[in-house]
This record gives sequence, C-alpha cells and structure tokens, in this order.
Amino acid sequence: MGRNDLMGQAEDVADQFLRVTKQYLPHVARLCLISTFLEDGFRMWFQWAEQREYIAATWNCGWFLAACFVLINLLGQLGGCLLILSRNFAQYACFTLFGIVALQTVGYNILWDLKFLMRNLALGGGLLLLLAECRGEGKSMFAGVPSLGETSPKQYMQLGGRVLLVLMFMTLLHFDLSLFTILQNLVGTALMVLVAVGFKTKLAALTLVVWLLGINFYFNAFWTIPAYKPMHDFLKYDFFQTTSVVGGLLLLVALGPGGVSMDEKKKEW
Repeated sequence: MGRNDLMGQAEDVADQFLRVTKQYLPHVARLCLISTFLEDGFRMWFQWAEQREYIAATWNCGWFLAACFVLINLLGQLGGCLLILSRNFAQYACFTLFGIVALQTVGYNILWDLKFLMRNLALGGGLLLLLAECRGEGKSMFAGVPSLGETSPKQYMQLGGRVLLVLMFMTLLHFDLSLFTILQNLVGTALMVLVAVGFKTKLAALTLVVWLLGINFYFNAFWTIPAYKPMHDFLKYDFFQTTSVVGGLLLLVALGPGGVSMDEKKKEW
C-alpha cells in the first residue's frame, strides 16, 4: 500500500507539472530537440574549412563534393530549425533533418560506432515524435476517410519515437559490480522499459529528463574546457545532442504515449 501511495504521489506531481507548463512545454521541447541541429549548423558555418578538409580527406572525394556536403548540412540544419520554430512546413523540415542525421551517420562513419549510432537513432526518435505532433489530431491517411484509430500512422510514429528515444539511455549503462552502478542500471532499465511500452509514461519520461539533465551538465560541461582543446568541441557536441533527446522526452510528456501503449489500453479495461 505504501508503494502504491508513493507512486500515486509521484504521478500527482507529474500531473501538476504538466498542468503548470502545458502552454510552454511543447515550445521548450521543440527548442531543446533542435538544439543539436542549431549548434551543428553554426559549427559548419564557423568551421567551414576544417569540416570540408575532414570530409575530403576521409572520403578522398575532392574539394567540390566535400564543400557540397558541408553546405547541405549547414543549410539543411539551420533552415529546418527555422521552419520548425516558426511552425511553417514543419513536416518537411522534420524529413530534412532526418536526411541530415542519415547523411552524417554515413559521412562521419558513425554507422560503425555503436554508441554514436544509438545516440543518432535516439535523436531520430525525437524527430519522429515531433513529426507526430505536426500531424493534426484525427487525421487519416486519406482525405475524407475517418480516423483509423490504432492503425493511424501518428500513433505508430509515437511508438517508434518512444522505442528509439530509450536507446540514448542504453549508452549510459555501465557494467561493473559496484552497488551504486548496479542500482543505477536497474532503475534506468526499468524506466526505459516503462517508456518503451508506454506504461506510466509521463512519470517515467519526466524522471528520465531529470536524470539525463543531471548527467549532461555534470559530464558534458564543455564550458569548463578551453575552446582550443579538442575535448571542448567533443563535449559541446555531446551536450547538445543529449539536450535534443531531453526535448524528445519533453514532447513525450506533452503529447502522451499515443494509442499503441499500455497507458491507452488501461482506459479500455
């Protein structure tokens, strides 16, 4: 009974947070979600020569193709972010950013680095939730046809977004025998499962937001590293990518888990 009371109180706190922030939360979530694209777009701007030379050397593709790669990343990311923030052609902007994620996964050889690949997939999950938000409520796949309920693409986007988002936390699990690490892994895994299956979703997602923010500000404090050191750029990239996943989780809190979830099924029981 005590555990149920504690869970109920925690859910009440989550509901209260949502009521207070309901008007602002989707905007904050969008800004967090696109933060890594904004940061990387400006990186392409200010480090044009370095990025071009890196791609040219890595792929031996010549100056022109390397410059095209950097230009596509710059315009695609900054343009996509601008459209999302202004809520104009946001769906097309999401598809553009999906393309940028795929292009960078190949261009920077992330495909063969499991940790970075899982983080890019988690970022894709956040974009999938944003794409679901952009779709009007009750829209059908075909004009004039009633909503298809659980078979609607929006609800499967929300499912896919939830599953991909938790991949970020799989990269944070550590494998040693200390009591703290074991406890952290157990709690983290439980929260990931809850988000993936859509059970107690808002509470679990908010808990992961707090956890991820704490880890991000502690381990990715790039502002404490001099700008001329390579570690500064690495931590800065990791910080904003993690912030984008936080944005995806905040979208999940604002939107709910969707129709393909245990939370939604409970309403039918």
